[in-house]
Amino acid sequence: MTTTQFNHFNRAFRRGGRIRLDGFFRACQAGLAGLFCVLSLTACNRQPKSAPPPPPSEVATVTVAPRQVLLTMELPGRTSPYLIAEIRPQVSGLIQKRLFTEGSDVKAGQTLYEIAPAPFKAALDNAAANLEAMKKGADRARAALNASIAGVARQQATVTFARTNRKRFEDLYKEKAVSASDCEQAVTVADVAEATLTVNEAEVQSAREAVAAAEAAIQQAAAALEAVRINLEYTRITAPISGRIGKSTVTDGAIVTAFQMTPLATIQQLDPIYVDVPQSTSELLRLQRRLDEGSMNRDGAASANKVQLLMEDGTKYPLEGTLQFRDVSVDPTTGSVILRMVFPNPNGTLLPGMFARAVVKEGVNEQALLIPQQAVSRDPKGNPLAMIVDAAGKVEQRALVVEQAIGDQWLISSGLVPGDRVIVEGLQKVRPGFAVKEVPFAGKREQDPKPATTSQPPPKAN
Repeated sequence: MTTTQFNHFNRAFRRGGRIRLDGFFRACQAGLAGLFCVLSLTACNRQPKSAPPPPPSEVATVTVAPRQVLLTMELPGRTSPYLIAEIRPQVSGLIQKRLFTEGSDVKAGQTLYEIAPAPFKAALDNAAANLEAMKKGADRARAALNASIAGVARQQATVTFARTNRKRFEDLYKEKAVSASDCEQAVTVADVAEATLTVNEAEVQSAREAVAAAEAAIQQAAAALEAVRINLEYTRITAPISGRIGKSTVTDGAIVTAFQMTPLATIQQLDPIYVDVPQSTSELLRLQRRLDEGSMNRDGAASANKVQLLMEDGTKYPLEGTLQFRDVSVDPTTGSVILRMVFPNPNGTLLPGMFARAVVKEGVNEQALLIPQQAVSRDPKGNPLAMIVDAAGKVEQRALVVEQAIGDQWLISSGLVPGDRVIVEGLQKVRPGFAVKEVPFAGKREQDPKPATTSQPPPKAN
């Protein structure tokens, strides 16, 4: 075959193949169009069926009803001794003997230490001898006073005689019965007697002052003797209060000084015992506001002062205490006041410095509205919300004001009214406006709730 013949054959084959492919594509398009028409007619002949509405969601609800609740607040604090005494010496000396066992109970007046008494006994003897000398000196002063008084009396008699004699000589001199010298001598004797009387009277006054000074010296010596006797008694260091004594900081043979800074030992009275707890002023104002508004009242003056105590491990202290007083000064660093309670401690269970929680009664809320805590949800800002079922059987959302937790329930102060049906279970399946089917809440509910204990309320949105 020549080249020319091959080229003619190739062009003819290409022309025939293209014609056959075009026919094949046109046939496929026609088949697809027919299939589409068939499917379209089939779809048009079908009638649409409406889906049945879903059944209403089932939710568990509780009906809000007011009830009486005893409100309490739980405050952390620490114990402190009812009485505390630091034992310090009142005289300086050498500790001769310690007379107690560390950690034991001691009675008021019991001797704890003995300081060597010999120097104080010598000082007592010296003071007693000095007092005797002062007494004898006072006796001598009184004797001198008596002698001076007798001399005055004698001199007064002499003066009386001298005056009478002077008057007689003066009368005789006028009648020329005596000489002038005799008259002058009588006058001089009378003047000397009067001057001597004046001196004797001054001596009496001086003797009286000497007696007064001697009596004052007696009193001073007696006071010195008493001071030495007291110091001798201070050599026996006794317990000022009854209680439990701690460790001793000195041993036998130690030198101590009067009123030293370091105590020899410390006595603490533990029965009864104090529990001091801080209360924030915001809680105090909230309590006062609720009392003023009438939403809460005191549960009697006597019972309102009764306090329960929870130990550090969470157990309840078996004995009830009494709220003694509330401090009137606010700590500026913490913004709180101190409440002081007194608890009996006959077995010594409570020790100073222990951590404890006091359950203090606030009062009684006669119309408290409580709902389970699981019925309260939060919005993105943290505000508490609740879902209720309205009269039409549809869900309604309510914003709440939660006051405090009471066990597994919230105390609601605003947002609900008696008779509202609050959804407790099934909250995930409903939204506001949904129709729901109610069933009673089968969870555990306290018909007579325990006293309410204040806890931190949920945060409120700003």
